[in-house]
Amino acid sequence: MAPGWQAHIIGVTVRVGAYALLVLGGLMLFSQLLVWFGGYLVSSAVGVFLAGTIANALAMRIFERTHLTEIGLIWTPASVRNLLLGLAGGAGAALVVLAGPLAVGAASFEAIPKGAFDWRTLLFVSVVLLFGAIGEEMMFRGYGFQALIGILGPVATVLAVGVLFGLAHLSNLNISKVGVVNTMLWGVLFGFAFLRSGDLWLPIGLHFGWNWILPLFGVNLSGFTMDVTGYVMSWKIGPLWSGGNYGPEGGLLTTGVLLLLSLFLWKAPIVRQVPFLLRPRAEE
Repeated sequence: MAPGWQAHIIGVTVRVGAYALLVLGGLMLFSQLLVWFGGYLVSSAVGVFLAGTIANALAMRIFERTHLTEIGLIWTPASVRNLLLGLAGGAGAALVVLAGPLAVGAASFEAIPKGAFDWRTLLFVSVVLLFGAIGEEMMFRGYGFQALIGILGPVATVLAVGVLFGLAHLSNLNISKVGVVNTMLWGVLFGFAFLRSGDLWLPIGLHFGWNWILPLFGVNLSGFTMDVTGYVMSWKIGPLWSGGNYGPEGGLLTTGVLLLLSLFLWKAPIVRQVPFLLRPRAEE
């Protein structure tokens, strides 16, 4: 291995390590502050958003002398297309997992006592989920992820960060073994989406599309319960398939749909963009 390449690996390792410390510090700070104001859901989603935004902004400014948007957040016509494709894929996958069982009688809707639809609750939950999706994608597919691709390669990076993404959800309520595996698979899928698009808009769309549909059907999202419509979805099949109290992400139905979603990403007319950290050095 050439001395120059060794120095490059050491440099990237130091920068990724510093980025990880910024992320962890931000999570500790904002999660503690926000839980007093908005509870666990707001603390988790908005805390991740703030930690991811600040860590990426500082890393890009200090190490790369450029702006936060260069991690794959530049807004172009291609970005709009990729975001819409992601929203369609994520929402479509959720509809397959939930509407399918309803159609065949494997699940049904039940009214929540004293529950009722409130558009203000829907708006609040939607905004919180959007912050959470953007924050997690910046955190796990942002600076650290993109820097590691340069030394580990795309496949190893996607797999490693996908596993880390799943392990990061171990503290969620009602987590199960299938839930951990599925969350890792989601992490791999989001990484693959980034590789296909070269931006964060495609994985953000996938992430938010899936997360937004689940509460509308009255099921838990990664262990979180959100009363949005005044109804819950009651399953007539076991938790191995439905996901139980963790939500559909803890069931084998989601495992199967993830395979279909990966085919969608492979075939979809995604427009490829090139983020700053993955450009040839001569272009920087």
